[in-house]
Amino acid sequence: MEAPLHQAASRLGPPPRSGEELKPLVTSLRNGSRIEIAAACPAAQALGLRPGMAVTQARAQVPGLDIRPADPEGDLASLGSLAILAARRWSPVVAVSGTEGLMLDLSGTAHLFGGEEGMARRIVTLLARAGFAARIAIADTPGAAWALARFQGNCICPPGEQARALDDLPTPALRIDAAAVELLRRLGVDRIGQLAALPRAPLVRRFGAATVLRLDQALGRVAEPLAPVIPPEAIAVRQRFAEPIATAEAIEHWLGVLTPRLAAALEAEGLGVQALECIAERVDGVPQRIRIGLARPNRNGAHLLRLLKRRIQDVEPGYGIDAITLHVRRAAMLGPEPAIERLDEEAAPDLATLVDTLATRIGPAAMWRMRPVESDVPERSLMRAPVLDPPARGALRAKLDDVRQLDRNPPLPPWHPGWPRPARLLARPERLDHVMAELPDHAPRRFTWRGRAHQVIHADGPERIQGEWWKRDAERMSVRDYFRVEDETGRRYWLFRSGDGERAVTGNLSWYLHGVFG
Repeated sequence: MEAPLHQAASRLGPPPRSGEELKPLVTSLRNGSRIEIAAACPAAQALGLRPGMAVTQARAQVPGLDIRPADPEGDLASLGSLAILAARRWSPVVAVSGTEGLMLDLSGTAHLFGGEEGMARRIVTLLARAGFAARIAIADTPGAAWALARFQGNCICPPGEQARALDDLPTPALRIDAAAVELLRRLGVDRIGQLAALPRAPLVRRFGAATVLRLDQALGRVAEPLAPVIPPEAIAVRQRFAEPIATAEAIEHWLGVLTPRLAAALEAEGLGVQALECIAERVDGVPQRIRIGLARPNRNGAHLLRLLKRRIQDVEPGYGIDAITLHVRRAAMLGPEPAIERLDEEAAPDLATLVDTLATRIGPAAMWRMRPVESDVPERSLMRAPVLDPPARGALRAKLDDVRQLDRNPPLPPWHPGWPRPARLLARPERLDHVMAELPDHAPRRFTWRGRAHQVIHADGPERIQGEWWKRDAERMSVRDYFRVEDETGRRYWLFRSGDGERAVTGNLSWYLHGVFG
């Protein structure tokens, strides 16, 4: 079965809204000194744009055309990933066919999916959900399936009927070179049926053995082997025991034996583990599982052993454990490590091992750090973020007519360094009672918070913060006046009054505590 795929109509960003018209989209690729169209969406093709056309001509023909740079390497990598997925799900023999097709051997597998027709329909549906437009042809030979999929469309060729199905197809469907196709056209041979009727000896002398070989492969006279992709196998190390073990010391000993073997297997593949699962198989058939996750890919056996040892108490050996297996559930390529040139210079500390240790104790959900967000409202100016920074990604290249390129100033920080903020910001401001303050611009002299009275000794403010009227209509007139105050015991708080103290529409003059300093 041959399945050519097309994703030229896919767009970056969110899907279009109902009733919204999108611009025609094409991808461009440089060919020497000429920039050509690599692929075009259906809307662009309806306007006469075709692959191979110069981008300047396309831009002149269709004003407002959306042009994106093509990524052949990324497309080929995605096609390889799809081939591996197909080998795991649909057929054990899957080969990549060119830059936009897959060859699947359906021998012995079609009946598992409701027959050839049902399987083809299911594959097309699943690919459509992923954003791919696919055409599938099923035939006895790879050459016939390739020709029918690209030059006829979705079809199922009956067994032994590939010669009749290929008769009316053009000669390029045989995958022969362009020079042979042009020479055949000059001789009046435009169809495969005409080529198949010619004597073989003159064909070989005139066009070479490659043309005849492709013809014989398509007709089934010569076998065409496929080069299938081989899905990577999951990394796992296993140890069986002659006698069941049931003590924590024995489990720790064998984990110390397995982790170096696991590290060696990861090193051979150039990978680092991100999610590891230890399965202890009990004699009664009830497996005991230990799952650990790592903040960054790692294959340090000592570090993995320390994380596993902290979870040994979670294993209930019962009547004994027959085997222990370490399964790598998720892995990734290890990135380059920074090199220290000077001997007297200390390397930057790696927090990944500390994060892994703490996550093993308290769980990854209890660990986060705060990330600044550009917002005028304090409770919206920060959000939770992972403990470690994600891998750096290259910035998107701006268009030539983007006015943001005229701004040469460095980006402003989300938190202004001249406006100090409390070390602890409450999730929700808490209302204060018995507040005595002089309006409109003076800090409170005393207040009561959580049933305890506080006498203010020092104060600074106000810092006026307006509501984000461009986001919420309800905050169009809202005002907050913030004060930093210190009580008689030296504790410092961040308070604010709702309203400017003069206009009732800006707030009801109630006081709130929003944060604590130090």
